[in-house]
Amino acid sequence: KVDSMASLHNIHVRTGCFCNTGACQMHLDMSNEDIQRNLQAGHVCGDNIDLVDGRPTGSVRISFGYMSSFEDAQTFLNFIIATRLSNSDAEIPLQSVTKLTTESVPDDHLSFNKADKLSPILQISDRELRNIPSEADITGSWQPPEPEAESMRAAVSETPVPTCRKGGKPITVAKIYLYPIKSCSAFEVTEWPVGNQGLLYDRNWMVVNQNGVCMTQKQEPRLCLVNPSIDLKQKIMVIQTEGMDPISVPLEDNTGKEAVICESKVCSHRVKTYDCGERIAGWLSTFLGRPCRLIRQSSDVKSKSHQKNTKGLSSATNISLSLVNEAQYLLINVASILQLKEHISARLKEPLEIEELIRRFRANIVISAPESFEEEEWAEISIGALQFQVVGPCSRCQIICIDQQSGERNKEILQSLSATRGRKTNFGIYLMNQPLCSSFSETLSVGSQVLPVLKENPEIQPPTSNEEKCSG
Repeated sequence: KVDSMASLHNIHVRTGCFCNTGACQMHLDMSNEDIQRNLQAGHVCGDNIDLVDGRPTGSVRISFGYMSSFEDAQTFLNFIIATRLSNSDAEIPLQSVTKLTTESVPDDHLSFNKADKLSPILQISDRELRNIPSEADITGSWQPPEPEAESMRAAVSETPVPTCRKGGKPITVAKIYLYPIKSCSAFEVTEWPVGNQGLLYDRNWMVVNQNGVCMTQKQEPRLCLVNPSIDLKQKIMVIQTEGMDPISVPLEDNTGKEAVICESKVCSHRVKTYDCGERIAGWLSTFLGRPCRLIRQSSDVKSKSHQKNTKGLSSATNISLSLVNEAQYLLINVASILQLKEHISARLKEPLEIEELIRRFRANIVISAPESFEEEEWAEISIGALQFQVVGPCSRCQIICIDQQSGERNKEILQSLSATRGRKTNFGIYLMNQPLCSSFSETLSVGSQVLPVLKENPEIQPPTSNEEKCSG
């Protein structure tokens, strides 16, 4: 989360074990058994599992080199204070530990000060840093850090026997979105077939650069302006964008001899794909202004190359994934969006529309539930004949800062989410299909009733008020 927030401020940090497991083990005081337990929990190099059983698996490092300057240190310090301290940290008197002065800064640093609008420069001496009270000193009692949600690619821990949700207004499906091309615009539908990988054709394609690396909105925000839609009758995907003629791609899997099979990576997992040809490659390259190609997941090998061995899903069946990062579905709640909208509107000069916020969070299923964040207390849900297991919260990155209608970036969105949720950036929950029992295709429809089953001991609690203190 620190890494995601730092990137919004054009600050590069290193996180994790820095490719040195031995040093990580030594400095974090981990035993060999701890290392083995982390591996069994699914922790691998490059994942987003920050904590296992409340203990860190790595650290955050801010590095300085030959070209680094004093201003870089001050910029990073201001970033930490602006994003990691909130109103609930008012117990820490910032005035007592900081000096707003420019006396110790050489004259040649003042130009940077004006350009980056960091005047006056924040100064904290080593002595003052040592005197900053710890969290235990402030609260009077230490509480263990709340464990972060494990990666969806890790084995989902077995949950206790859940209890049904009692009373309350009915919950229904409000919207359904699929994203045929990874990181491109959403395709909204009122009903849609469901397969063993999730919504049919959801994230079956992705755009790669000339080196075959997947392109997302993090690197190319204008991908959100590429609008794919699926025509099931004509068996084509139509791709449109402003200023260019529409282009179509067949839905039939083209893995014959003429197809160029290649291997790509999605969140460190290798997937077999094939190239969709020069015509669409030229179209995308023209629009994005850089060489790129469209590739599609190969159906004849995808069941072997992109699987998830998930406990608790019908005899630990290997669950096949499309080109998604974490899980087959992402669900968000309109009530949770409305609560977040109030906080964001208070920080922005121009309040966001509810529809725009919904699109920023790029969910597959949008539900209308009575209570905000009650979805984080669910263990399972059923929608019609479909059964889903909740496998964890979605930790958000900078993509929610991108306006999905214009491609413009506003870092305030992620900062508002972090402030609203107590420095965390979780929003929405991941779902996995229980394997379909029937050979017939099931359908997900808007208006269908959602029947949740509660966790016995919910680990994630929604904020109850604006005054609730951050959990750290």
